[in-house]
Parts: sequence; C-alpha cells; structure tokens
Amino acid sequence: MHVLAVIPARGGSKSIPLKNIRPLNGTPLLAFTIQAAKGSTYLDRCVVSTDHPDIARVARDYGAEVIERPPELATDQAPTEWALLHVLEVLAKDGYRPEYVVTLEPTSPLRTTGLIDRCIAEAIRHPQLDCVMTVAETRKCYGRLQDGRFEYLFPDQPRRRQERQPLFEESSTVYVTKTDVLERDRSVLGRTRYGVVVEDPREAIDINEPLDFIVAEAVLAQRLTEEQHG
Repeated sequence: MHVLAVIPARGGSKSIPLKNIRPLNGTPLLAFTIQAAKGSTYLDRCVVSTDHPDIARVARDYGAEVIERPPELATDQAPTEWALLHVLEVLAKDGYRPEYVVTLEPTSPLRTTGLIDRCIAEAIRHPQLDCVMTVAETRKCYGRLQDGRFEYLFPDQPRRRQERQPLFEESSTVYVTKTDVLERDRSVLGRTRYGVVVEDPREAIDINEPLDFIVAEAVLAQRLTEEQHG
C-alpha cells in the first residue's frame, strides 16, 4: 500500500513573511513536519508542494521531495486541495499513485510521528470512511452575536467547566484522505469522516500569527526539558 504525505508550503504568507521557514528555536518551521513525516511507519513518500525557491531548498535539506507549485495554485484564494491534486498529477506521470494522501500543514510543528501513524492506522482500519482527521477537545462555551446579543449555541451547559460535555473542533493537524475521494470531491474531508482526538493539546498548536511563534517556542522548550528528564 502506498501512502503519500503532502506538506503544502507556499511562500505568500502575509501575517508572517516566509512563515513556513521562519526559525522556531533555531530550526525552520517546515523542518518539524518533515522530520515527523519521515519517521512514520506507513508513509512511503513525503512531498513538499511550494512556489518559493527558499522553501524548496529547506525542504530538500531536510530530506523531503519537492514539487514546484504553479503560481495560480499558490494564491490566497487557491484551496489546499488544488495543490494536493497537482502533486498527484505530477507523481502519476512516473506511475506512482497512493491509496491515501496525508495532508500535513507545516504550521503544526509540535505534531508527532505517533499522531500521524495513529491517523493512518485508523484510516486503514476503517476503509469505508473517506477521511480520518484530527480533532481537539474543548469545553468552552460558544455562541453567536445577534444584534449585539450573545446567544449560546448550547444554552443549557453547566457553568462549571469540568461539568460540561466536551465539544470537539477541527484541529487541522493531520488529514488522511482516500485518493479516490480527494479526486472525486476535491476535498480532504470527503463525505464521511472519523475523528482522532489529539490527546496532547500541544500537538494541536497551529501557528498563524507572531504570538503563536512565542507560544510554540515556550511549549517546545518545555517538551525538550521533559525529554531530558525522562
């Protein structure tokens, strides 16, 4: 069985220029995802899709394959799925077609190889489903503003956080999608999904703003300290 990892890493980030290769504790952000993918038991290829030569250089330095993404597939409006489908088209020219495509955003640097493999294993275990995706637990109270009034989505939740039933949010950490489904629906989600709960919330940290880098650096330092002390 072929299982392909695709790391979509365009160069046009506006909030943080070249965010995907900005150093995090001295290591390019993209490198964390490449290293986690290359440790996987299931993945047989790891491809970075990018439109920027500096990102391509870093990707190759850390052992990933690179497929150059056309400019029209790297705009703010271009869905990630377009990049994934482009990768499949390029690899198909050499006769490679995976059963599953694993989408790994480079903005989740604390995701582990173990989490990637858990998701792939669940996809293989549930072949009737289109997608396996990571979700994170939350016990926050969500609502909508209607003419300035705050209306709870779930109005009868207990006030004490620990007494509330957990909700789950899409964490964007790992997506495992059947290739046939990705091509059919042009979506990583498909029509039927299985949720893998991110047990360590640190793995679900997603970097989009400068503050997120500060948080991730602190958490990464904490993780290294834990590893050093067993």
